[in-house]
Order: sequence, then structure tokens, then C-alpha cells
Amino acid sequence: MRMLIAAALLAATPVVAQDTMSPEGAMVYFVGLENGATVSSPVTINFGLSGMGVAPAGTEKENTGHHHLLIDRPPLGEGEFGAEEFELALPNDDNHKHFGGGQTEITLDLAPGSHTLQLVLGDAGHVPHDPPVVSEVITITVQ
Repeated sequence: MRMLIAAALLAATPVVAQDTMSPEGAMVYFVGLENGATVSSPVTINFGLSGMGVAPAGTEKENTGHHHLLIDRPPLGEGEFGAEEFELALPNDDNHKHFGGGQTEITLDLAPGSHTLQLVLGDAGHVPHDPPVVSEVITITVQ
């Protein structure tokens, strides 16, 4: 019983930054999708990465990470957790898509209207690197 309680407490505790370093000049970016673009749904979003490699979540290999897509939320560091987001594992919900298998694209059904998108590279535990590797926030319009 004690083991179950201990496991439950650990699962409820936020993951704290592991200080996974990113190399100078590392970048994530959208491939073929620019700020201000008008698209139709479903929209395929391709992720680009330079200066680092893609590896599945849980892989602890220097200069690697996996993608996260932030949808319709404030830029990382300005959201509900503020600067703490750079130290905690990113949530996994409708506004935070995880690509822990090492995926580099997604096709999404987005409602008509304006949507903001930002890419964030996460380490083995879904925590942003130090310094964070994040894209510019772009806004797209879905017809």
C-alpha cells in the first residue's frame, strides 16, 4: 500500500527542469507555413529543426529533443504558468500537442478563424531545453 501511495505522489508532482542544455544557434521553425497564411482545414503542419536532432521522448541523448506544438495560447513563458513553463514538463491537452514518438508533422482539423501556433522542443521528459528552443509565434487563418 505504501508503494502505491508513493507512486501516486510522484505522479502528481510536476517534473522539474533537468537543465538539458541546447547548443548555441539551435532553432525550431515551421516548414512551408508562414505568419499570416490563409489555409483550409485540415492543415498539415511540418516542423523544422536545425542545430539539433529529433529523438523520441525518454531518449537521453545530447543535442536531441522532440517537438511540441502550442495552439491558441500565449507564447511559452507568458501562459498560465509564466516563466515556470521553462522549468516544468509541458502539459498534453488541446492547446499543447506532444510528438514524443519523434514525429515531425501533423494534420489538424482546425475550426475556421484565426489560430496561433508555436513550436517548442522538449527534452526526454517534455521539459524545454536551457536555453529554450522555441519558434516564433505565427498566426494563420483557416477558411
